[in-house]
Amino acid sequence: MYVDSARMQPLVSDDAYHFRPPKESRFWPWALGLWIGGHLRRKWGIAEVEYHNLELLEASVAEGTGVLLAPNHCRPCDPLVLAMLSKRINRPFNIMASGHLFRSRFLAWLLPRVGAFSVNREGMDRESLKTAIGILSAAKRPLVVFPEGVISRTNDRVVNLQEGISFLARSAAKARTSTGGKVVIHPLALRYQFLGDWQESVRPVVDALELRFGWKLSTKAMTERVARLGHGLLGLKEVEFFGVVQEGDIAERLQRFMERVLKPIEDEYLAGRGDESVVMRVKNIRKALLPGLISGELTDAEREKRWKMLFDLEVAQQAFHFPPDYIAQDPSPERMIETVERYQEALGIKSPVIHRPMKVIITVGEAMIVDARRDKGVEDTLMGELRRQLKKLLGIPAN
Repeated sequence: MYVDSARMQPLVSDDAYHFRPPKESRFWPWALGLWIGGHLRRKWGIAEVEYHNLELLEASVAEGTGVLLAPNHCRPCDPLVLAMLSKRINRPFNIMASGHLFRSRFLAWLLPRVGAFSVNREGMDRESLKTAIGILSAAKRPLVVFPEGVISRTNDRVVNLQEGISFLARSAAKARTSTGGKVVIHPLALRYQFLGDWQESVRPVVDALELRFGWKLSTKAMTERVARLGHGLLGLKEVEFFGVVQEGDIAERLQRFMERVLKPIEDEYLAGRGDESVVMRVKNIRKALLPGLISGELTDAEREKRWKMLFDLEVAQQAFHFPPDYIAQDPSPERMIETVERYQEALGIKSPVIHRPMKVIITVGEAMIVDARRDKGVEDTLMGELRRQLKKLLGIPAN
Protein backbone atom coordinates (compact mmCIF):
# COMPACT_ATOMS: atom_id res chain seq x y z
CA MET A 1 0.00 0.00 0.00
CA TYR A 2 1.89 3.03 -1.27
CA VAL A 3 1.32 6.25 0.63
CA ASP A 4 2.31 9.65 -0.68
CA SER A 5 3.54 11.22 2.55
CA ALA A 6 3.60 14.71 1.10
CA ARG A 7 -0.14 14.58 0.41
CA MET A 8 -1.29 12.48 3.34
CA GLN A 9 -3.25 14.19 6.10
CA PRO A 10 -2.12 12.62 9.40
CA LEU A 11 -4.61 12.20 12.22
CA VAL A 12 -2.01 13.37 14.73
CA SER A 13 -0.57 16.79 15.38
CA ASP A 14 2.41 18.23 17.20
CA ASP A 15 0.15 20.92 18.66
CA ALA A 16 -0.59 20.52 22.36
CA TYR A 17 -3.94 18.82 22.93
CA HIS A 18 -6.69 20.73 24.74
CA PHE A 19 -9.88 19.04 25.87
CA ARG A 20 -13.05 20.40 24.26
CA PRO A 21 -16.13 19.77 26.44
CA PRO A 22 -19.68 19.57 25.07
CA LYS A 23 -21.99 22.54 25.44
CA GLU A 24 -25.62 22.18 26.43
CA SER A 25 -27.84 23.30 23.56
CA ARG A 26 -31.12 22.19 22.08
CA PHE A 27 -31.07 24.65 19.21
CA TRP A 28 -27.92 23.41 17.45
CA PRO A 29 -28.85 19.69 17.49
CA TRP A 30 -32.27 20.72 16.13
CA ALA A 31 -30.63 22.81 13.40
CA LEU A 32 -28.28 19.93 12.59
CA GLY A 33 -31.33 17.70 12.14
CA LEU A 34 -32.77 20.07 9.52
CA TRP A 35 -29.51 20.13 7.55
CA ILE A 36 -28.12 16.63 7.91
CA GLY A 37 -30.29 14.70 5.44
CA GLY A 38 -29.45 16.94 2.50
CA HIS A 39 -25.77 17.03 3.44
CA LEU A 40 -25.56 13.22 3.55
CA ARG A 41 -27.09 13.04 0.08
CA ARG A 42 -24.86 15.72 -1.43
CA LYS A 43 -21.57 14.95 0.29
CA TRP A 44 -21.72 11.21 0.99
CA GLY A 45 -24.26 9.84 -1.48
CA ILE A 46 -26.59 8.55 1.25
CA ALA A 47 -29.93 8.41 -0.55
CA GLU A 48 -31.86 6.32 1.96
CA VAL A 49 -31.79 5.51 5.68
CA GLU A 50 -33.61 2.49 7.10
CA TYR A 51 -34.18 1.91 10.82
CA HIS A 52 -34.70 -1.31 12.79
CA ASN A 53 -35.54 -1.93 16.47
CA LEU A 54 -35.78 1.73 17.42
CA GLU A 55 -38.24 0.77 20.15
CA LEU A 56 -35.37 -0.84 22.09
CA LEU A 57 -33.47 2.45 22.29
CA GLU A 58 -36.61 4.49 22.91
CA ALA A 59 -37.54 2.23 25.83
CA SER A 60 -34.14 2.69 27.49
CA VAL A 61 -34.33 6.46 27.05
CA ALA A 62 -37.90 6.60 28.41
CA GLU A 63 -36.84 4.65 31.52
CA GLY A 64 -34.21 7.29 32.35
CA THR A 65 -31.40 4.80 31.86
CA GLY A 66 -27.83 5.83 31.15
CA VAL A 67 -27.46 4.78 27.51
CA LEU A 68 -24.16 4.06 25.76
CA LEU A 69 -24.53 3.57 22.00
CA ALA A 70 -21.70 1.45 20.58
CA PRO A 71 -21.68 1.44 16.75
CA ASN A 72 -19.30 -0.19 14.32
CA HIS A 73 -17.20 2.41 12.48
CA CYS A 74 -16.70 1.50 8.82
CA ARG A 75 -17.08 4.86 7.04
CA PRO A 76 -16.10 8.49 7.75
CA CYS A 77 -19.75 9.61 7.58
CA ASP A 78 -20.87 7.32 10.44
CA PRO A 79 -21.19 10.15 13.02
CA LEU A 80 -23.37 12.12 10.60
CA VAL A 81 -25.56 9.07 10.00
CA LEU A 82 -26.07 8.86 13.76
CA ALA A 83 -27.35 12.42 13.68
CA MET A 84 -30.19 11.03 11.56
CA LEU A 85 -30.92 8.48 14.28
CA SER A 86 -30.92 11.26 16.89
CA LYS A 87 -33.39 13.22 14.79
CA ARG A 88 -35.59 10.14 14.29
CA ILE A 89 -36.00 9.46 18.04
CA ASN A 90 -36.11 13.20 18.83
CA ARG A 91 -33.33 13.01 21.42
CA PRO A 92 -29.94 14.79 21.13
CA PHE A 93 -26.83 12.63 21.51
CA ASN A 94 -23.44 13.30 23.01
CA ILE A 95 -20.55 11.82 21.05
CA MET A 96 -16.92 11.21 21.90
CA ALA A 97 -14.86 12.39 18.91
CA SER A 98 -11.16 12.27 18.08
CA GLY A 99 -9.32 15.44 19.07
CA HIS A 100 -7.98 15.98 15.54
CA LEU A 101 -11.49 16.90 14.38
CA PHE A 102 -11.39 20.00 16.60
CA ARG A 103 -8.31 21.55 14.93
CA SER A 104 -10.47 23.64 12.63
CA ARG A 105 -11.67 26.82 14.36
CA PHE A 106 -15.14 26.35 12.88
CA LEU A 107 -15.48 22.71 13.99
CA ALA A 108 -13.99 23.54 17.39
CA TRP A 109 -16.88 25.99 17.77
CA LEU A 110 -19.64 23.86 16.20
CA LEU A 111 -18.97 20.31 17.39
CA PRO A 112 -19.39 20.99 21.14
CA ARG A 113 -22.70 22.76 20.42
CA VAL A 114 -24.12 19.69 18.67
CA GLY A 115 -23.07 17.44 21.55
CA ALA A 116 -19.53 16.32 20.65
CA PHE A 117 -16.55 16.41 22.97
CA SER A 118 -12.92 15.60 22.26
CA VAL A 119 -10.75 12.67 23.27
CA ASN A 120 -6.99 12.43 22.96
CA ARG A 121 -6.43 9.17 21.09
CA GLU A 122 -2.74 9.15 21.92
CA GLY A 123 -2.96 9.33 25.69
CA MET A 124 -4.99 8.97 28.85
CA ASP A 125 -7.56 11.75 28.58
CA ARG A 126 -8.99 11.99 32.09
CA GLU A 127 -11.18 15.00 31.28
CA SER A 128 -12.81 13.19 28.37
CA LEU A 129 -13.30 10.05 30.44
CA LYS A 130 -14.76 12.06 33.32
CA THR A 131 -17.13 13.80 30.91
CA ALA A 132 -18.28 10.50 29.38
CA ILE A 133 -18.94 8.98 32.80
CA GLY A 134 -20.84 12.11 33.84
CA ILE A 135 -23.06 11.96 30.74
CA LEU A 136 -23.95 8.32 31.38
CA SER A 137 -24.54 8.99 35.07
CA ALA A 138 -26.84 11.95 34.38
CA ALA A 139 -28.76 9.91 31.75
CA LYS A 140 -30.05 13.03 29.99
CA ARG A 141 -28.69 12.09 26.57
CA PRO A 142 -27.43 8.85 25.02
CA LEU A 143 -23.66 8.79 24.67
CA VAL A 144 -22.08 7.56 21.42
CA VAL A 145 -18.62 5.96 21.57
CA PHE A 146 -17.14 4.04 18.64
CA PRO A 147 -15.59 1.01 20.35
CA GLU A 148 -13.30 0.14 17.41
CA GLY A 149 -11.57 3.51 17.81
CA VAL A 150 -10.70 3.79 14.10
CA ILE A 151 -12.50 3.84 10.74
CA SER A 152 -12.15 0.31 9.40
CA ARG A 153 -13.61 0.88 5.89
CA THR A 154 -14.69 -2.78 6.10
CA ASN A 155 -18.42 -3.22 6.76
CA ASP A 156 -18.03 -7.01 6.96
CA ARG A 157 -15.51 -6.96 9.78
CA VAL A 158 -15.38 -5.77 13.39
CA VAL A 159 -11.84 -4.95 14.50
CA ASN A 160 -10.53 -5.09 18.07
CA LEU A 161 -12.67 -3.19 20.56
CA GLN A 162 -11.10 -0.70 22.96
CA GLU A 163 -11.16 -1.75 26.62
CA GLY A 164 -11.85 1.83 27.71
CA ILE A 165 -15.51 1.34 26.77
CA SER A 166 -15.93 -1.19 29.55
CA PHE A 167 -14.17 1.02 32.10
CA LEU A 168 -16.28 4.10 31.50
CA ALA A 169 -19.53 2.08 31.36
CA ARG A 170 -18.77 0.27 34.63
CA SER A 171 -17.65 3.50 36.30
CA ALA A 172 -20.93 5.16 35.32
CA ALA A 173 -22.89 2.12 36.54
CA LYS A 174 -21.11 2.36 39.87
CA ALA A 175 -21.94 6.07 40.12
CA ARG A 176 -25.63 5.31 39.48
CA THR A 177 -25.98 2.60 42.13
CA SER A 178 -26.70 5.16 44.83
CA THR A 179 -29.79 6.37 42.94
CA GLY A 180 -31.00 2.94 41.86
CA GLY A 181 -30.42 3.79 38.21
CA LYS A 182 -28.66 1.62 35.68
CA VAL A 183 -26.44 1.91 32.63
CA VAL A 184 -26.94 -0.09 29.44
CA ILE A 185 -24.99 -0.53 26.24
CA HIS A 186 -26.92 -0.76 22.99
CA PRO A 187 -24.84 -2.28 20.18
CA LEU A 188 -25.58 -0.38 16.99
CA ALA A 189 -25.05 -1.82 13.51
CA LEU A 190 -24.43 0.48 10.55
CA ARG A 191 -24.77 -1.53 7.35
CA TYR A 192 -24.24 0.24 4.00
CA GLN A 193 -25.66 -1.00 0.69
CA PHE A 194 -24.77 0.32 -2.76
CA LEU A 195 -27.88 0.88 -4.88
CA GLY A 196 -26.27 1.38 -8.30
CA ASP A 197 -23.99 -0.45 -10.75
CA TRP A 198 -20.79 -0.84 -8.75
CA GLN A 199 -18.62 -1.69 -11.75
CA GLU A 200 -19.57 1.48 -13.61
CA SER A 201 -19.09 3.47 -10.41
CA VAL A 202 -15.55 2.24 -9.72
CA ARG A 203 -14.41 2.04 -13.36
CA PRO A 204 -13.13 5.67 -13.62
CA VAL A 205 -11.22 5.25 -10.36
CA VAL A 206 -9.66 1.94 -11.40
CA ASP A 207 -8.73 3.43 -14.80
CA ALA A 208 -7.05 6.39 -13.11
CA LEU A 209 -5.12 4.17 -10.68
CA GLU A 210 -3.86 1.88 -13.43
CA LEU A 211 -2.67 4.89 -15.43
CA ARG A 212 -1.02 6.31 -12.31
CA PHE A 213 0.95 3.07 -12.02
CA GLY A 214 2.05 3.43 -15.63
CA TRP A 215 -0.03 0.42 -16.67
CA LYS A 216 -2.13 0.05 -19.81
CA LEU A 217 -5.84 -0.04 -19.08
CA SER A 218 -6.79 -3.65 -18.48
CA THR A 219 -9.60 -5.47 -20.26
CA LYS A 220 -9.92 -8.06 -17.50
CA ALA A 221 -12.97 -8.42 -15.26
CA MET A 222 -13.33 -5.56 -12.78
CA THR A 223 -12.81 -7.87 -9.79
CA GLU A 224 -9.47 -8.98 -11.26
CA ARG A 225 -8.42 -5.42 -11.98
CA VAL A 226 -9.14 -4.35 -8.39
CA ALA A 227 -7.24 -7.36 -7.01
CA ARG A 228 -4.26 -6.61 -9.29
CA LEU A 229 -4.11 -3.03 -8.01
CA GLY A 230 -3.84 -4.38 -4.46
CA HIS A 231 -0.83 -6.51 -5.45
CA GLY A 232 0.73 -3.49 -7.12
CA LEU A 233 0.26 -1.24 -4.09
CA LEU A 234 1.71 -3.81 -1.71
CA GLY A 235 4.63 -4.48 -4.04
CA LEU A 236 5.54 -0.78 -4.15
CA LYS A 237 5.61 -0.58 -0.39
CA GLU A 238 7.65 -3.77 -0.08
CA VAL A 239 10.27 -2.33 -2.42
CA GLU A 240 10.46 0.77 -0.21
CA PHE A 241 10.90 -1.17 3.03
CA PHE A 242 12.58 -4.42 1.93
CA GLY A 243 14.25 -3.44 -1.33
CA VAL A 244 12.43 -6.16 -3.28
CA VAL A 245 8.91 -7.52 -3.68
CA GLN A 246 8.37 -10.28 -1.16
CA GLU A 247 7.34 -13.89 -1.75
CA GLY A 248 4.38 -15.70 -0.21
CA ASP A 249 0.63 -15.25 -0.19
CA ILE A 250 -1.02 -11.91 0.53
CA ALA A 251 -1.68 -12.71 4.21
CA GLU A 252 1.98 -13.58 4.84
CA ARG A 253 3.22 -10.54 2.97
CA LEU A 254 0.90 -8.14 4.79
CA GLN A 255 1.91 -9.54 8.19
CA ARG A 256 5.62 -9.36 7.29
CA PHE A 257 5.23 -5.78 6.08
CA MET A 258 3.42 -4.61 9.23
CA GLU A 259 6.12 -6.17 11.41
CA ARG A 260 8.83 -4.49 9.33
CA VAL A 261 7.22 -1.11 10.01
CA LEU A 262 6.27 -1.54 13.66
CA LYS A 263 8.96 -3.70 15.28
CA PRO A 264 11.99 -1.39 14.77
CA ILE A 265 10.08 1.58 16.17
CA GLU A 266 8.90 -0.47 19.17
CA ASP A 267 12.47 -1.61 19.77
CA GLU A 268 13.75 1.97 19.77
CA TYR A 269 10.97 3.80 21.63
CA LEU A 270 9.11 1.12 23.63
CA ALA A 271 11.97 -1.19 24.64
CA GLY A 272 10.55 -3.84 22.33
CA ARG A 273 7.10 -3.91 23.90
CA GLY A 274 4.28 -4.73 21.52
CA ASP A 275 0.58 -5.50 21.64
CA GLU A 276 -1.45 -8.20 19.93
CA SER A 277 -3.55 -5.67 18.03
CA VAL A 278 -1.97 -3.61 15.25
CA VAL A 279 -4.33 -0.75 16.13
CA MET A 280 -3.12 -0.76 19.75
CA ARG A 281 0.52 -1.07 18.69
CA VAL A 282 0.13 2.01 16.48
CA LYS A 283 -1.59 3.87 19.30
CA ASN A 284 1.16 3.00 21.82
CA ILE A 285 3.92 4.08 19.44
CA ARG A 286 2.16 7.39 18.76
CA LYS A 287 1.97 7.95 22.51
CA ALA A 288 5.74 7.48 22.69
CA LEU A 289 6.58 9.70 19.72
CA LEU A 290 4.27 12.67 20.18
CA PRO A 291 5.39 14.14 23.56
CA GLY A 292 8.80 15.00 22.15
CA LEU A 293 7.25 16.62 19.07
CA ILE A 294 4.91 18.68 21.22
CA SER A 295 7.69 19.76 23.60
CA GLY A 296 9.62 21.48 20.82
CA GLU A 297 12.90 20.28 22.36
CA LEU A 298 13.92 17.84 19.62
CA THR A 299 16.56 18.49 17.01
CA ASP A 300 15.37 19.07 13.45
CA ALA A 301 16.75 15.65 12.47
CA GLU A 302 14.83 13.89 15.25
CA ARG A 303 11.63 15.74 14.42
CA GLU A 304 11.91 14.73 10.77
CA LYS A 305 12.63 11.14 11.80
CA ARG A 306 9.58 10.96 14.06
CA TRP A 307 7.25 12.47 11.46
CA LYS A 308 8.46 9.88 8.96
CA MET A 309 7.67 7.20 11.55
CA LEU A 310 4.17 8.62 12.10
CA PHE A 311 3.50 8.44 8.36
CA ASP A 312 4.83 4.87 8.32
CA LEU A 313 2.50 3.99 11.21
CA GLU A 314 -0.42 5.23 9.14
CA VAL A 315 0.71 2.93 6.34
CA ALA A 316 0.90 -0.05 8.71
CA GLN A 317 -2.60 0.67 9.96
CA GLN A 318 -3.78 0.92 6.34
CA ALA A 319 -2.30 -2.52 5.70
CA PHE A 320 -4.12 -3.93 8.72
CA HIS A 321 -7.42 -2.76 7.24
CA PHE A 322 -6.82 -4.68 4.00
CA PRO A 323 -8.16 -8.16 4.95
CA PRO A 324 -6.33 -10.59 2.62
CA ASP A 325 -9.48 -12.53 1.71
CA TYR A 326 -11.89 -9.57 1.60
CA ILE A 327 -12.37 -9.69 -2.18
CA ALA A 328 -11.18 -13.26 -2.76
CA GLN A 329 -14.43 -15.15 -3.36
CA ASP A 330 -17.57 -13.70 -4.95
CA PRO A 331 -17.16 -10.31 -3.22
CA SER A 332 -20.18 -8.08 -2.71
CA PRO A 333 -20.43 -4.70 -4.49
CA GLU A 334 -19.89 -3.00 -1.13
CA ARG A 335 -16.63 -4.89 -0.54
CA MET A 336 -15.33 -3.90 -3.94
CA ILE A 337 -16.22 -0.25 -3.38
CA GLU A 338 -14.64 -0.26 0.10
CA THR A 339 -11.44 -1.74 -1.33
CA VAL A 340 -11.16 0.86 -4.09
CA GLU A 341 -11.77 3.63 -1.53
CA ARG A 342 -8.97 2.18 0.62
CA TYR A 343 -6.61 2.25 -2.36
CA GLN A 344 -7.28 5.94 -2.87
CA GLU A 345 -6.68 6.66 0.82
CA ALA A 346 -3.47 4.63 0.75
CA LEU A 347 -2.26 6.72 -2.17
CA GLY A 348 -2.77 9.89 -0.16
CA ILE A 349 -5.80 11.06 -2.12
CA LYS A 350 -7.41 13.48 0.29
CA SER A 351 -10.99 13.06 -0.93
CA PRO A 352 -11.70 9.58 -2.36
CA VAL A 353 -14.48 9.38 -4.94
CA ILE A 354 -17.92 9.04 -3.35
CA HIS A 355 -19.86 6.15 -4.85
CA ARG A 356 -23.56 6.85 -5.00
CA PRO A 357 -26.41 6.17 -4.37
CA MET A 358 -25.92 4.43 -1.01
CA LYS A 359 -28.40 3.15 1.55
CA VAL A 360 -27.59 2.76 5.23
CA ILE A 361 -29.44 0.41 7.56
CA ILE A 362 -29.30 1.31 11.27
CA THR A 363 -30.12 -1.60 13.59
CA VAL A 364 -30.36 -1.17 17.36
CA GLY A 365 -29.34 -4.16 19.47
CA GLU A 366 -30.79 -5.37 22.75
CA ALA A 367 -29.81 -3.42 25.86
CA MET A 368 -26.81 -4.94 27.65
CA ILE A 369 -27.10 -4.12 31.35
CA VAL A 370 -23.72 -3.02 32.73
CA ASP A 371 -22.55 -4.51 36.02
CA ALA A 372 -20.42 -2.07 38.00
CA ARG A 373 -18.16 -4.95 39.06
CA ARG A 374 -15.69 -6.85 36.91
CA ASP A 375 -14.01 -10.06 37.94
CA LYS A 376 -10.28 -9.45 37.95
CA GLY A 377 -7.92 -11.76 36.13
CA VAL A 378 -10.48 -12.96 33.59
CA GLU A 379 -11.49 -11.80 30.15
CA ASP A 380 -13.95 -8.90 30.15
CA THR A 381 -17.24 -10.61 29.31
CA LEU A 382 -18.89 -7.23 28.61
CA MET A 383 -16.58 -6.48 25.69
CA GLY A 384 -16.80 -10.04 24.42
CA GLU A 385 -20.60 -9.85 24.40
CA LEU A 386 -20.55 -6.43 22.71
CA ARG A 387 -18.35 -7.80 19.95
CA ARG A 388 -20.58 -10.84 19.52
CA GLN A 389 -23.72 -8.70 19.32
CA LEU A 390 -22.21 -6.29 16.80
CA LYS A 391 -21.18 -9.15 14.53
CA LYS A 392 -24.61 -10.74 14.84
CA LEU A 393 -26.40 -7.48 13.95
CA LEU A 394 -24.09 -7.01 10.95
CA GLY A 395 -24.59 -10.59 9.79
CA ILE A 396 -20.91 -11.48 10.26
CA PRO A 397 -20.18 -15.16 11.12
CA ALA A 398 -19.21 -15.60 14.77
CA ASN A 399 -16.09 -17.77 14.20
